Amino acid sequence: MKIAVLGAGSWGTTVASLVAPRHHTVLWARNPEVAKAVTVDHANPDYLPGFTLARELAATADLGEAVCAADLVVIGVPTSGFRRVLEEVADHLRPWAPVVSLSKGLERGTHLRMTEVIKEVVPGHPVAALTGPNIATEIMSGKAAAAVIATEDLEVASAIQKVFTRGVFRVYLNHDVVGCEMGGALKNVIAIAAGIGEGLGVGDNTRAAVMSRGLAELTRLGVAMGAQPATFAGLAGMGDLIATCMSPHSRNRAVGEQLGRGRRLEDILAEMHMVAEGVKTATVALELAERHRLDLPICTMIDGVVKGEIEPSGAYWGLTPAGHENEPG
Repeated sequence: MKIAVLGAGSWGTTVASLVAPRHHTVLWARNPEVAKAVTVDHANPDYLPGFTLARELAATADLGEAVCAADLVVIGVPTSGFRRVLEEVADHLRPWAPVVSLSKGLERGTHLRMTEVIKEVVPGHPVAALTGPNIATEIMSGKAAAAVIATEDLEVASAIQKVFTRGVFRVYLNHDVVGCEMGGALKNVIAIAAGIGEGLGVGDNTRAAVMSRGLAELTRLGVAMGAQPATFAGLAGMGDLIATCMSPHSRNRAVGEQLGRGRRLEDILAEMHMVAEGVKTATVALELAERHRLDLPICTMIDGVVKGEIEPSGAYWGLTPAGHENEPG
């Protein structure tokens, strides 16, 4: 199978390197120097320093070249540029080629999930999302991990599962696309909250409370949008939430931790190579919550913090709300 992976960040590069030994794989990098490093040096020092990529993996800075012969297209660019990249490759896609999203977020303004953006820009293509607790550097190190392919197309699901499953990286199927994508997007907001707690030194008990209440929040919003509750107890929900909130490799957790230590958001983001999706997702989550008449206290607090309206040190009490919510749910 010929596969095109669009986006040479840490996760896009990892996925491309993972499938390249068994499938003809081309990675698209916006920066020609990154494309050259991947093809010639089998490395991506900007996003995966110290790791050697599959020798079979080739890269290009030409979008059309990357996708024109692809049987499967995988998109791992940030949500802010997702639609633009799709529009640029639309005329080059083979009519029947499935399109898989690696991006975990929601489009600002439209509130669309990434598979919905795919359907809108390139209608007629089978769509899916690959999600779950997948820290790129751990997978590159050969550590065991599990992911979920979310799609409503049973035939496509089975085919894509076989493409991505390799060794100790296992892929499971889930037909609840809404739940899987909402879990992947909203956990980034909760991870910022968990990171703030780490930066403030609040302790594990408090951070555990924030994570569990955060899971309840994202479940309420996901279910209101048509997701299945059980999805949020699985890899795409609780699994991804735990990894993102706890891992020192998590970008969103790192942003929260620096905020908790008193640093300005602008300075934190300026130092980062990669995008912390939760910074923008908080606002979109609140807009969706308003539409569905839901109260999301943690998302509300994080939205205020990233907008500079609330100081992290003074806001953290609001991340563990008391008195107006009951367990469970």
